[in-house]
Amino acid sequence: MAKIEFNKDKKELLAQKIQLYFNQELNQQIGQFDAEFLLDFFTEEIGAFYYNRGLMDAQVAVQSRIDTIADAICELEKRVSLNR
Repeated sequence: MAKIEFNKDKKELLAQKIQLYFNQELNQQIGQFDAEFLLDFFTEEIGAFYYNRGLMDAQVAVQSRIDTIADAICELEKRVSLNR
């Protein structure tokens, strides 16, 4: 698995969300640097769990589509009679 990384804009947005959470839910102020540090920690330590869950969800979605296509193909089959 490739390292999970965010571009600068996404990282800033996520850090702002962390800051907002700390402020609203914990009544604590957290700086931009600390929020980015926390984001990096969670990305490295927990990110793979979310990534893998996303892959499992995608696999289920794809398999569902494949099953639908397989059913549609079966419906197209012609009956074959062995009698003349």
